[in-house]
Amino acid sequence: MASTTAMFTGLTGLSGNARSLDVIGNNIANVNTTAYKSNRMLFASQFARNLSLGSEPSDTSGGSNPAQIGLGVTIAGTQRNFNPGSLSPTGDSRDLAIDGEGFFLVNRGAQRFYTRAGAFRQDSANNLVNVTGERLQGYGVDANFNIVTGTLTDLNVPVGQLRLAEATTDVQFTGNLNAGGTVATRGSRVTFPALLDLTATPATGATLLTNIDNPAIAGNQALFATGQTIQLNGAEKGGKQLATASLTITATTTVNDYLTFMNQALGIDTSTGPNPDGFTPGATIDAAGVVTVVGNIGTINALKIDQNSIRQVSAAGTVLSTPFTPTNVATADGESVRHTFVVYDSLGSEVRVDLAMTLQSRTGGNGTTWRYFVESADAAGIDLRVGTGTLDFDSSGRAVNPQPLSVTVDRTGSGAVTPLTFDLNFNSPTALVTALADKNSTLAAKFQNGTPVGVLNSYSVGSDGVITGSFSNGQTRKVGQVVLAKFSNPEGLVDVGSNLFAVGPNSGTPIITAPTTSGTGKIVGGALEQSNVDLAQEFINMILASTGYSASSRVITTTDQLVQQLLAIGR
Repeated sequence: MASTTAMFTGLTGLSGNARSLDVIGNNIANVNTTAYKSNRMLFASQFARNLSLGSEPSDTSGGSNPAQIGLGVTIAGTQRNFNPGSLSPTGDSRDLAIDGEGFFLVNRGAQRFYTRAGAFRQDSANNLVNVTGERLQGYGVDANFNIVTGTLTDLNVPVGQLRLAEATTDVQFTGNLNAGGTVATRGSRVTFPALLDLTATPATGATLLTNIDNPAIAGNQALFATGQTIQLNGAEKGGKQLATASLTITATTTVNDYLTFMNQALGIDTSTGPNPDGFTPGATIDAAGVVTVVGNIGTINALKIDQNSIRQVSAAGTVLSTPFTPTNVATADGESVRHTFVVYDSLGSEVRVDLAMTLQSRTGGNGTTWRYFVESADAAGIDLRVGTGTLDFDSSGRAVNPQPLSVTVDRTGSGAVTPLTFDLNFNSPTALVTALADKNSTLAAKFQNGTPVGVLNSYSVGSDGVITGSFSNGQTRKVGQVVLAKFSNPEGLVDVGSNLFAVGPNSGTPIITAPTTSGTGKIVGGALEQSNVDLAQEFINMILASTGYSASSRVITTTDQLVQQLLAIGR
């Protein structure tokens, strides 16, 4: 007779295949969803009705197998296919794809999710976020742009806002110093009329400037008054006009203070010892009150001080007189060359530096010795002097000691790190200074590091997840690092929608690390992962599910016909 059990068995087939169509339809609907992972449904037979469990073989008969009638199909579960989808280039460096098994980490408030979809953009606060606003997690950087590992944070890339300046630490020079030039014999020598105090006695270094007699007025009247300034303006050194410098006169300002002022403002290095002609560089006053200014050797250090170079200025800024009339006694000589270059302090401010080289001596068969002078008008105060020393070159024109020269410039009051310290390199792999006979000496800075202030223009993400920012001053810096998570069982993750997954009971604890490590895979910038749905397979599965559904409905129809025939017998 007809069995109503067959109807319920067919019903399980209808239900199971209908749910299979749900899964297939979802896969097909997400064929263009970024990084979507397809699902498949697996069936299992329902429990069976046991007619017999079978019997063991005996001495007189064979055993029998179980006699069971199945009661339909049930849904065993679904499985997500985490095989990677193909990577599609987008041309936008902000898009990220994972070539491997890892997941991006994103946060929504206190909730953490995992995703393979890497269409990240910046929000109004410059945080990297996905299309639904979850913030991308990774490692930040410290004040020196070093990656700080171990602590996850929202990745923030402030394009157009982050600024960077780098202090100069290395300057490399190239050129040739004319070893056949004239050896220096003297520096410039300039004298000024004798200074007398108010008693008509020759002034000394300890004499107060307010006690210097004005030679233009009879009657022992003071030349200077408190509040006035002595201004050096328009003086030249080696054909280059020097920066204006001023000495404010107080009640305690002495002639020695004025002499020190002249040395600083003219950039006369007094540490070199006597020049070959016996005169020692610097400003001095003799027993007769005559002030003499002796410059350093080399034509590039030749001083030009005229009548109007030294001015007496009132407290209100009015030029009162030109009290000192110079007499140029000797002119500096000696083969020399000067090069002006710019370095940068920690704030990115330009610092102008002059490097002068003068042929100090030449020894037959043993090469030449050159004295260098480093000056900077941008050093703190009025003192131009930065440093001096000598460089020896052998008979082949090569530097005897190729080690860089360390230079420090006082930047007090600039707000930058002080002192600014950098090396002058005359013998680098890409730049070289020689001392060979030539018509003229040449010197140039071929390379230097350090930059003025620059703003973050763009960024890119490397395969290791490091976010590299590009600044308008040509510099690049690390501004963060994307991290990836790996699960021992990614199929245990819970899909929460919007391309996001949450940790599930069977997913395991994620391993969070940098890309390219622990099997997480590498990051591909400027690309997105496509859906891994195989449409051909889905259509086949759809045909099979449709066929299964139709077949199950036939079981119900056939059973119904049998029941109808049974009922007809009773009529």
